Amino acid sequence: MAAISSNIKPRVLVVSRRTIRKNKFVDFVGEYHLDLIVSYGAVPVIVPRVAGIDNLIESFEPLHGVLLCEGEDIDPSMYDTQNSNAMSEQELEEVKKLHASDTAIDKEKDLIELKLVKLCLERKIPYLGICRGSQILNVACGGTLYQDIGKEMLKECPENPIVTHIDYEDYDGHRHVIKVVEDTPLHNWFKESVNKQSLEILVNSYHHQGVKKLAHCFVPMAFASDGLVEGFYDPNGYNPKRDAQLLIREFVKAVIAYQKNLDASACILKSSQFKQEIDQKKRKIITRSNSLNPEFLKFDIDLSIQQEVRLMQMGATVRNSNLYFKRMKLQNKEREVAAREVMEAMTVQQLSKFLSFHRLMGEICLEVLEKKLLGNDNNELCFLVS
Repeated sequence: MAAISSNIKPRVLVVSRRTIRKNKFVDFVGEYHLDLIVSYGAVPVIVPRVAGIDNLIESFEPLHGVLLCEGEDIDPSMYDTQNSNAMSEQELEEVKKLHASDTAIDKEKDLIELKLVKLCLERKIPYLGICRGSQILNVACGGTLYQDIGKEMLKECPENPIVTHIDYEDYDGHRHVIKVVEDTPLHNWFKESVNKQSLEILVNSYHHQGVKKLAHCFVPMAFASDGLVEGFYDPNGYNPKRDAQLLIREFVKAVIAYQKNLDASACILKSSQFKQEIDQKKRKIITRSNSLNPEFLKFDIDLSIQQEVRLMQMGATVRNSNLYFKRMKLQNKEREVAAREVMEAMTVQQLSKFLSFHRLMGEICLEVLEKKLLGNDNNELCFLVS
């Protein structure tokens, strides 16, 4: 028998990235993100970035959330459809040498994550993009990227301050200032840390690419001193009553809420299917239990006294059934009214668990009932009243 879904933790899909170890590709995901997902009550499911996985996403169901995080540069052909060549060939080569560990394009990871983003938008599944993850979100929704912040922004906005967005010598310690947009989710999450007058805060930074044109569905939450968008959100997908302080914790809260809503919907659907299954099984049992011995149907066979008595008892039962059913209908109506009052006071989670329990009891009852009926002597007549 299948496990009851309410006991399953919500599942957050995370696509791996690859590196080379002993001359072979190895898939991995940063452990810090996985630890946080687990600590807040969800289960991280790692999706390997191998060929063909983008066509097998349904195999990772059930899906309750998607975390998009670090990785290599996104294939520019996915957002620079005009092939504008904002940088010369020489500049591109310089960028590849300077950022050798990040500029190797991983098309498989791009395809898988774009497919997941599309699925999230279609089903309203919670998603969170960090670093490259925010960039793939922007590209998936129609935005574009700077292939290299240092070279492209200097050309476009030479008057803006220069900001160091990546420092290979100080990976963990490097910080730069961002200005948070007031009354955005980011401002609400870090209200205690943001400077009250300037709305500035120091953030860690490790990226050489960034948002060039922000997709129309997103709203900026923070900017660097050079004007680069450092954070954004979808106002149609964010619920300020639910989200509050810390990023991944609130993401997992949204994932858990999505799973509960999904389970409740599934229970309603299953209860309808279960009722149909029960009705079909009842009809089969009633047909079997009310079938007379074929010998009774032959007119040239004399009935025994025992058989005649049994048939008279059957007739009396049928004649008295109308009164019995009227009484039962009245009692059932009163019970139904009382049950509705109790259930309307219950939460969605309580109703979901209650429905799962009674579904299990119904299956057990049918199994035991069928065993008892099949164990009876073929000549013995029995009745099942629904």
